[in-house]
Amino acid sequence: MRIGDAKQTYEADEAIWTTSTQKFWFGLFLLFLLVFPFMADSYLLYLGCLVGIAVISTTGLNILTGFTGLISLGQAGFMGVGAYTVAWLSVNTGLPFPVTLLLAGFMAAAVGILVGLPSLRVKGLYLAIATLAAGVFLHFIFAEWESVTGGMGGLSLEPAHLFGWSFQSDFMMYFVIVPLAVLMVLAAANVFRTRIGRAFIAIRDRDISAEILGIDLLRYKLMSFALSSFYAGIAGGLFAYFYRVVTPESFPLSMSIFYLAAVIVGGMGNLLGGILGAAFMTLVPEALKLLTSALTPFYPNAPVFMSPMLEIIFGALIVGFLIFEPHGLAEIWHRIRRFFHLWPFRN
Repeated sequence: MRIGDAKQTYEADEAIWTTSTQKFWFGLFLLFLLVFPFMADSYLLYLGCLVGIAVISTTGLNILTGFTGLISLGQAGFMGVGAYTVAWLSVNTGLPFPVTLLLAGFMAAAVGILVGLPSLRVKGLYLAIATLAAGVFLHFIFAEWESVTGGMGGLSLEPAHLFGWSFQSDFMMYFVIVPLAVLMVLAAANVFRTRIGRAFIAIRDRDISAEILGIDLLRYKLMSFALSSFYAGIAGGLFAYFYRVVTPESFPLSMSIFYLAAVIVGGMGNLLGGILGAAFMTLVPEALKLLTSALTPFYPNAPVFMSPMLEIIFGALIVGFLIFEPHGLAEIWHRIRRFFHLWPFRN
């Protein structure tokens, strides 16, 4: 058989092969997630929980920024709304954590709708500044509304509980955070198979053309803000249960930049990119800590030198990916897959 005929045969079977292979690897990945907590130490469990929270929040921001084209710098504020909602409900009502998490998501979604109201009139940099202002305003509320938020001292809450089970350890929280992250990513994937998801993408690609086609811009933009903020609220609620303390300093502006960087580095408009970006950006600080620990015996001032490096590295990663790989880690992963998948037929 000639190389050209082999390529044609491969292309004819590619869709079936890809579908079956994706199911196999996805099942293997789920098996890994199930086995991981029984093999990992406490530090790796801690990182696994952090990555799960980051994946949920990054997926929400990706829906808004990557798929709808609306830049937001308020993700930390929306997470704070979810975290404080969970903390206040836990302290004052004693509701089980599934109820408080759901209410946290809805509260954050309501705030997201209010923040998204200007999106019909402004976009791009102006919308980014508007969401930044909303994040600053929410941080001010967290710090000053002492009767609800506890002010700068924040709120402490009991561990998540359900049916007599108390989720105190990182091991127990892993089985809350990671399954929720998987379910919410799958839910986001299904959204983009619906009319709503296609409307989001149409608005991102050309909002004027989308409006001519009959898409209600304000309605769908507000839906995107609400959905993105719902994800942030769930992530913030999990953050509160994981650390069991919530303060205004838990959700600084740098956290919003962190999640925007995760979307850019992972790949905007790509759910896999959101997962890769969240994991990558969460593990970068930990890698720096390990590097600092390794350098300290040889260079005692290493902690002082490495402390400001995180912000520099975040900025360098954003600029570097925008210049050299604007489609992010997801595109690098797809390129690797294509290379190894097609290598027998390469000239």
